[in-house]
Order: sequence, then structure tokens, then C-alpha cells
Amino acid sequence: MCRHLAYLGPEEPLGRLLVDPAHSLYRQSWAPRRQRYGTVNADGFGVGWYAEGDPVPGRYRRTGPIWGDQSFADLARVVRSGALLAAVRDATLAGADGEAAAAPFAAGTWLFSHNGAIAGWPRSLARLARTLPAVDLLSMEARCDSALVWALVLNRLRGGDEEGQALADTVLEVAAAAPGSRLNLLLTNGEVIAATAWGDTLWYLTEPGRRTVVASEPYDDDPHWREVPDRTLLAASRNDVLLTPLKDIDEHLASVPNKEPRT
Repeated sequence: MCRHLAYLGPEEPLGRLLVDPAHSLYRQSWAPRRQRYGTVNADGFGVGWYAEGDPVPGRYRRTGPIWGDQSFADLARVVRSGALLAAVRDATLAGADGEAAAAPFAAGTWLFSHNGAIAGWPRSLARLARTLPAVDLLSMEARCDSALVWALVLNRLRGGDEEGQALADTVLEVAAAAPGSRLNLLLTNGEVIAATAWGDTLWYLTEPGRRTVVASEPYDDDPHWREVPDRTLLAASRNDVLLTPLKDIDEHLASVPNKEPRT
């Protein structure tokens, strides 16, 4: 269910990262090598990128397959960025909200993507949805599972959590409410990347002090790609990558009091 990628490093044309490599995200839309669920990611795509001097990213998203969009080919050839997040989508439910359901989701300086699916959606997350402020629910871009997961993450970010903590706590909370969910989350603010491996593949490639790439799967055969173990939080910058095991769900539940809805 979906493939995604985030990059921090020297300015590059989008296409050099997303289209040109032998096993690029573009190719992963129809021929992923390591995807565990689904085979074709043709239900939409998107890319968000940061321009120098502007902390708020731009986005380009479409409903159809990335290979069918000639405008994207032109955009990827000429637009350059030192930070981006992109995704190709295999929808959990066909036809759910079209372009609005395509990652990356965005708010302020943040870009977000979810590779996975929520077991028992939507009933399984009804209780968690009620813990969100009403304005957050009414502001959701789409009605899909990924959009609600993003709303839960964003609520934590706006409450002051740093990126990695917001992802980790959301994954544990959602996994407890909907056992069997796949929750590979990817988040960036243009300066750091946070990601979780929970039920699907996640890899990273880094040249300390220069660039870091975090992706569902390697886009080439560089031997320096490293796989992230399942149930792990990744926190990265241009300088380093830190991996932290996500704690046991039962331990998490014992440490978190019942939450009341906020208004």
C-alpha cells in the first residue's frame, strides 16, 4: 500500500531523485521490488518540496498514476530542491476523495505520508477521532484512513511534540486501537525527517554532512542503503540517522491516561 520517499541534501532537480534512478519512486508506481501489500501504486501521487528562503513547502498532487502525467515530467525536470517528500498511492478504498487523499498532506512547514492501512477502518478509530478538537476533524483534507492518522499526528505537533515523538506516540495509539494496522509514517519539516517502520519496508541512505534519503525501498543498487528494522522510529537530519525501537504496546497503554476530547 503506497511507496514514499523523503530527501534532505544539496539542491537537486526533483527528477534526479524521483524519476531518473533505475528503481525510482516513478518506477515503483508499477514495479515495486519490496512492497509487501499490493502491486501497483496508481491511485494518485504527490510531491512536496521546499524552496530556498521559504519554510512553507509547495505541493503538486494528482489523482491518476504518476506515469500518466506529462506535466509532472516537465516539473520534475526543472524544479530543484534541497528537501522534499513524495509518494505514490495504492488506495485502501478505491475512489476515496481523489487528489485530496494523495500524500503528501501538509500543514505549516510539515509534509506527511502514510504507507499502510488501518485495520477495521473506519470503525476502529472512532474513539481516537473523538479525542481530536472538532476543528481538526472539520479541517481534514480527505476522509481516508491516512488523513485521520495525519490529523492525530498534527494534533501532537501543534501541542509541542517534536516530530519523532509525535509519530511514535501516534503509531502506538493507533496500533492499540486497530491491531494489525500497517503504520509506516513519514514526516519532514525541511530540516529533519522522522519515520516509522511498522508493517512494511523502510530503508535509508546517508552521506553524513551532505544528504539523507529515507524511502520505502532503495531507488538504486547502492550498497550503502540500510534497512530499518520493523517497529522502529527513525530520526534523521543531513548529518546523522538515529534508530530507536518502538516500545511495546502494552507498556505504552499503561503509561498513557485516558484522553478527553479537546475543544
